[in-house]
Amino acid sequence: MFGNKVVIIWFIGMATMVLPAFAQSESPAPTDSPQPESKRIFGIIPNNRTSPSLQNYEPLTSGQKFKIASQDSFDRGTVALAALFAGEGQLTNANPSFGQGVAGFARYFGTAYGDFVIGDYMTEAIFPTFLHQDPRYFRRGTGSGWSRLGYAMGQIFWTHRDSGGTQFNYSEVIGNSTAVAISNAYYADNRNATDAASKLGIQLGVDTAANVVKEFWPDLERKFKRKHPRIQEPTRP
Repeated sequence: MFGNKVVIIWFIGMATMVLPAFAQSESPAPTDSPQPESKRIFGIIPNNRTSPSLQNYEPLTSGQKFKIASQDSFDRGTVALAALFAGEGQLTNANPSFGQGVAGFARYFGTAYGDFVIGDYMTEAIFPTFLHQDPRYFRRGTGSGWSRLGYAMGQIFWTHRDSGGTQFNYSEVIGNSTAVAISNAYYADNRNATDAASKLGIQLGVDTAANVVKEFWPDLERKFKRKHPRIQEPTRP
C-alpha cells in the first residue's frame, strides 16, 4: 500500500481537515444502543474491525483476530484497491524492474496485494495475538469534530489490551515495520533505509486517515441518506 505520495498526502489531508469540520454541523442520531456497522466505506473499503463503542467490551479470541484479518485480506474491495495501486504504480513507473505491459501490471498487482495481505495479518492477527492487544477501532461518536479527530488519530499509537486498559500500539507500529521489512524481498528498486522509513511513515499515515474516516463514516452516511432518500414504490391496490 505504498502508492504515489501526492495521492496519499491528499487523502490524509482530506480525512484530517474536511471530516472534523463537516462533523461540527452533524449531531449523532439518538439511540439506546450502537447501530450495526457498515461493512464497507464508500462502497469499497472493507470495514470489518470497527466497533461502534466500548460499551460492554468483550475481548477477541485469537481465532476472531485471524478471522478479521482474513476478511480484510480476501475482500473484493481489497483486490480492487490493489488493482488501483498497481495501475498507479505502473503509470508512474514506480518500480522500473517490474516493466510495463500485462506482465508488468501483474507484478505491480501482486506486490500491491501482497502489501495489503501481509500488513493486515501482521497488524490485525499475528502481533495482536502475540501481544494480547485488540486490533479493532473503537469509535467515540460524541463530542466536537476536533476532539473526535484527536481521538481517532491517537488510536494509531494507543490501543486497548485484551485484559482491559490501554497500551502503546505495538501491533500497529511493529506490525507495519515487519510488513515493510518483508516487502524488501520483492521491491528490488527500493531497498535502502530511507525508502523503508518512508514506506513505514506512509503506511502509518494511511492507517491514521483510515481511523478518521471510520470515526466519521456514520455522519457521512446520515448526510448522504438525507440528501438521497430512498424512493418507495407505490403500493398496488
